[in-house]
Amino acid sequence: MSNNIFDLVNSNAIAAYYQQVAGASQPFLGASLFPSKKKLGLKLEWIKGFNELPVALQPSAFDAKPQLRDRGEVSLETTRMPFFRESMRLGEQERQELLMFQEANHSQYAMSAVNKIFDDATNLINGSKVIPEIMRMALLVSGTFTIQSGSYTGEAVNYTYNYDPNGDWATANKTTLTGNDKWDDHDNSNPVKDIMEVVRKASSYGININHAIVGATTWAHIMANKNIIGAIYPLGNTQNLTDAQVKEYIFNQTGVRFHIYSKMYKDTSKADQYFYPQDGACTLFSDQSLGNTWYGTTPEEADLLSGVAGVDVSLVDTGVAILVKKESLPVNIITSVSEIVLPSFEGMNGVYNIAYAV
Repeated sequence: MSNNIFDLVNSNAIAAYYQQVAGASQPFLGASLFPSKKKLGLKLEWIKGFNELPVALQPSAFDAKPQLRDRGEVSLETTRMPFFRESMRLGEQERQELLMFQEANHSQYAMSAVNKIFDDATNLINGSKVIPEIMRMALLVSGTFTIQSGSYTGEAVNYTYNYDPNGDWATANKTTLTGNDKWDDHDNSNPVKDIMEVVRKASSYGININHAIVGATTWAHIMANKNIIGAIYPLGNTQNLTDAQVKEYIFNQTGVRFHIYSKMYKDTSKADQYFYPQDGACTLFSDQSLGNTWYGTTPEEADLLSGVAGVDVSLVDTGVAILVKKESLPVNIITSVSEIVLPSFEGMNGVYNIAYAV
């Protein structure tokens, strides 16, 4: 093992370590719905258009000029992408521990200490993956999200994005259940009927709804629904009712496959949060593309990737920059992770929500 701490910890080594660890982790649901893409700079443009029924072609006389048709409610959305960066430090005390292990010929302990350093950097990279998932899940449910710095940081940074400023999407694509129709009323509600109404409405606009996301509590309400249980077990024997049975029944009735999403994260204030609401929400959509997760060009990538003395930079996950900066006095290594990221939502008008107050 090298005695030079700067040889042990560098961005390439951290990136390789992260890729190895990330290969065994469960991917985020939103990453498959909004594939990652890269672009230069901070500006993001995407085309948003409301789903309209086809308009009949205008009749025309021979030898007459054709009528010009308005493109309808199609707009080019332009916004500035948000920036995120955080760092961790390897100090002189950690360096002394490494030397102590090496002098005692305890190379396994020394490597364990190095791996701990790498784990710290991996935690930062994992945090960079949390940010776009927060955005994607919030967009699916409400079309808006806010991410702000924790109060303990001493910084006041607030990113708020609203993809439905006029409320048109919420008005047209959201069903709000009240009273006995709410799915937490296991005796009277009828989730299959509610889902079929959305499927038929979307179908009239040429959209084939075949997927749905719910949280664990919402799914528990569906599992306990008397209408569903009675259809699966007409004789009342429900002891062996399984998730798979209920999913298959709903699919046979509606053509919709359910995904139960209960993954958690810690927000910027270190509080536990769910990416997707666990109760009161159901998001329905088709196999068509919903959008992309766009990564911009961070300052580290733009100005430091080509090489600067005492600094090295590597990229992971399409556009996440790992920077390792070496300081000689005190003898420190600063590991920083940064990203510029924002989803586009071209398929917004093909996403429908069923909601009820909890």
